[in-house]
Amino acid sequence: MAGKHTVLKIENLTVAYRSGDKVLEAVRDFDLEIGAGQVYGLVGESGSGKTTLANAVMGYLGRDGFVKAGDVHVGGQSIGGLSEAELRGVWARDLAHVPQNPFTALNPSLRVGDQVVEVLQVNETLKETMARQRVLALFKRVRLSDPERVFSSFPHQISGGMQQRVMIAMALSKQPSLLVLDEPTTALDVTTQAAVLDLVRELSAEKTTSVLYVTHNLSVVAGLTDRVAVIYAGELVEDAPTVSLYRQPLHPYTRGLLDSVPRLGQRKDVKPLQGIAGQIPALDELPQACIFAPRCPLAIDLCWEERPALEAPIPGRKVRCHRWPEILAGELNASRQAVAPIVVEAYASQPLLAVKDIEVAYPVRRSLLQALRGAPAKEVSAVRGVSLQAGRRETIGIVGESGSGKSSLARAVVGLVERKAGDVAINGIALPADLKSRSMETLTLLQMIFQNPEEALNPYLRVGESLRRPLRRLLGLSAEAADARAKELLEMVRLPINYVQRLPSQLSGGEKQRVAMARAFASHPALLIADEAVSALDVSVQAAILNLLAQLQIEHESAMLFIAHDIAVVGYLADQIAVMYLGELMQTGPAEDIFTPPYHPYTEALLSAVPPPDPDVGQEKIRLPGEVPSAVDLPGGCPFHTRCPRFLGDVCVEQTPPWQETNDGRRIFCHIPIKDLETNQLPVLRFGEVQREADE
Repeated sequence: MAGKHTVLKIENLTVAYRSGDKVLEAVRDFDLEIGAGQVYGLVGESGSGKTTLANAVMGYLGRDGFVKAGDVHVGGQSIGGLSEAELRGVWARDLAHVPQNPFTALNPSLRVGDQVVEVLQVNETLKETMARQRVLALFKRVRLSDPERVFSSFPHQISGGMQQRVMIAMALSKQPSLLVLDEPTTALDVTTQAAVLDLVRELSAEKTTSVLYVTHNLSVVAGLTDRVAVIYAGELVEDAPTVSLYRQPLHPYTRGLLDSVPRLGQRKDVKPLQGIAGQIPALDELPQACIFAPRCPLAIDLCWEERPALEAPIPGRKVRCHRWPEILAGELNASRQAVAPIVVEAYASQPLLAVKDIEVAYPVRRSLLQALRGAPAKEVSAVRGVSLQAGRRETIGIVGESGSGKSSLARAVVGLVERKAGDVAINGIALPADLKSRSMETLTLLQMIFQNPEEALNPYLRVGESLRRPLRRLLGLSAEAADARAKELLEMVRLPINYVQRLPSQLSGGEKQRVAMARAFASHPALLIADEAVSALDVSVQAAILNLLAQLQIEHESAMLFIAHDIAVVGYLADQIAVMYLGELMQTGPAEDIFTPPYHPYTEALLSAVPPPDPDVGQEKIRLPGEVPSAVDLPGGCPFHTRCPRFLGDVCVEQTPPWQETNDGRRIFCHIPIKDLETNQLPVLRFGEVQREADE
């Protein structure tokens, strides 16, 4: 039985799923204990069993899932064997769950406020006025800037970050003793993520709600949690206080995850990411001894012969590894062999890609009443006067919040949306705005890798066919030549050639993205556009994909536009960085210089919002108030003035800022003089000191 101050206790838990005539164990012999007011991180790659464990805590495993052994206690009560009605009582009193995708969890046909009122009235009967006041108070608590408007809005009328905060408000309305957060910030941009994490920190500081935070993002866990449990292929491999775990991980898997995370200022040509080779084994193909042995750099014969026990090397820590004594003593380093820096060659002086004064706008449909009244048609100004250049082998990174215009810019270059104004040229060849007007020759010049490979690959076509189609249609290869080239492309992205026979459903997320990359490079494009191509991937897969992208780009001598909201990832891969806000550029310059002052106040806020993957690292905290303004009714003067933490006054409201240039080539779109920025700004993170300590 759980102790008096224990909110959650998991004892020897094994969770299994029925699959045909098989029973597959997704979680095995798992132990975990969360105290009152504690924030506990649960980390691991996709397929490691994190969500299964979270669902077991909620008592919600679906029709095919069941607890095969062990038990879960919430608030001292076992939830094993409870009826559905009894479970609903536990959910109403003690447990709340916030999923990864808030949009699918909210009812699209009900106003947001009414949905939270409905949850409130599960436990108590409230008059309509009182219920509304309670919900508005909750919305203020989760820092929604316009609670009244949000209350009356439908889910599709508010942003993803606002939807997630509504879900947290809904969870808090029950005053739960345990809040289960399952990847709640994965789909959010860095500034919105920072606001959500601040909220979780406040909850933990109040000591009224305990939190189980499920994620693959080790940077988020570093500054948020009290303890961390690391799960791999369904087994607990390490459990420790957060600071101890990050300072000295005792399991090679934990070390591999930490080595996969890009730090602010880390670059491909100085200190490449190491990553973890291979992938998590399928549930019906688990190794009989140590489950991590096939991917472990320290595996010895014993690891293949005997399953390691979960041991306590020092008080408060647990680890499942045969070699932890040597790691603890400093006799072994679990980091993999250092990856050779990626050689960055000089760029061609002639720009391969030239984008000049691009504008993209989307018409806003008028209602019937507006049309009858003769109201003027409005439009969303997604991109306004953006100009960029990229040389051969050069990567331009584009960063900014959701709604900043990054994807609209990329789609305008590709031709998926028509540009309202401006010019795009590749190798001096002007590209028509309409994709249908482009010749076959120009179509081969550029390719795009999308965020979600699930949507990019036809689920009914085998990998080989997906690769052969562009080879035959764009390059005119024969069936035999296309088949041979498809196998070469798979080898190029480090996949076995027998994958030509596989369907996308038979591949992991990282493997699908590699296939998408292979297809993108099939036509030898001069320009590659990667739009959030790694944002949905685990850190270990992300590291491998980033290194592979950099190597393939150099081999093919392509230029690349790399779009992401994670400025640490962009800084690792890019040679030049462009920061976008509300359709305009705020700052451009060399990637190696963007992490030190001076920077645009918006860049400063983006850097501040990136959680450092080290609990010992100090960080300046700058939080932007409110939401990004509507691109239909744009603010005058500086587009950032409504949220700027360094707002000067009327000049920012009334006058368009000048472009200013530093000695190292940075260009900043701001009224504040460069010298004043340099004097008043501090490095957001002390990553240089931390990196030197790590190297020593």
